Amino acid sequence: MARVVVDVMLKPEILDPQGKAVHGAFGRLGFDGVADVRQGKRFEITLDGEATEERVAEIRKAADTLLANPVIEDYTLHVEADVQ
Repeated sequence: MARVVVDVMLKPEILDPQGKAVHGAFGRLGFDGVADVRQGKRFEITLDGEATEERVAEIRKAADTLLANPVIEDYTLHVEADVQ
């Protein structure tokens, strides 16, 4: 089995109120030295069998249309092979 990981983040120019709230909490809780926080989402998709180019292309298509909103979000995709 293989796992495809899709990490989705708001584009840099998009305001991130949840990230700002977490950033404020860092300071209130005594965690110093944090310049900024951006909040995102992570999808771990486990495949039956190998991550062929065709299967990864299908996951990329799903990321383009389902997992990320291309107007306000960017994503990265990578494959983790041999998942137990």
